[in-house]
Amino acid sequence: MPRFDRLLPWVLPFMLMLAWVLADAAQLVPAYLLPGPAKVLEAGGHYVFGKAGSAPYAGRFFSDLQASLLRVGGGFGLAVLLGLPMGLMTGRLPLFQKLASGLINALRAVPGICWLPLGMVWFGIGLHTTVFLVGLASFFPIYLNSAGGARQIDPILYQSGAMMGIGRFRGVFAILLPAAMPSIVTGLRLGLGIAWAYLVLGELTGVPDGLGAIIMDARMLGRIDMIIVGIVIIAAMGRLSDVLLKAGMKFCFKSARRLS
Repeated sequence: MPRFDRLLPWVLPFMLMLAWVLADAAQLVPAYLLPGPAKVLEAGGHYVFGKAGSAPYAGRFFSDLQASLLRVGGGFGLAVLLGLPMGLMTGRLPLFQKLASGLINALRAVPGICWLPLGMVWFGIGLHTTVFLVGLASFFPIYLNSAGGARQIDPILYQSGAMMGIGRFRGVFAILLPAAMPSIVTGLRLGLGIAWAYLVLGELTGVPDGLGAIIMDARMLGRIDMIIVGIVIIAAMGRLSDVLLKAGMKFCFKSARRLS
């Protein structure tokens, strides 16, 4: 059964791929709406391994990936630096909760697309606007999950720590972070997933490089195959970054190693 468990996550992707192949073979969907797997694979090969200038989009993958990783990493890093401590303080300090929770919950209701014109006015088209959008969108799940995790910690843990001579500063690392770790990891994973989603929104503003820019440019030229290639690459990078995030948390925190 362990072998079956390892194969189980690949069942749905295999079924979707099989349905795609069969639909293309039977010509159930016009090629201009959904190209076949062979054409998409060929376009992806040129994009990743092709020589620059030999074909449209050929050889652009690594430069686009570098640009997108910089924007995602910058926005997500800012969200962690702000959202994690603010969430923990909101969960443990009633005064801070009264000061911050109302405003943050109000801003959370504003759709991300509404911030795009303001970001373009403030920062122009390019790196800073995308980092702003990614950081803003990632902030809320990190903040809310951190606050919820800190709020649900049993007070007995703090009383026991005080009896053992654990002060407030040490208690942050010995009690607060380990007890709230499940919620913290959940918030970080949600924030990272949203970061990749808002990366595309930020790169649809006319930036010259990036995975989202490729999707926008391919739409203008009617290259559905390149749109699918961009979607698949973003999905793969999102999954890979999620795996690396979990591995990094487990490496840095003993309490995260107990999580599945």
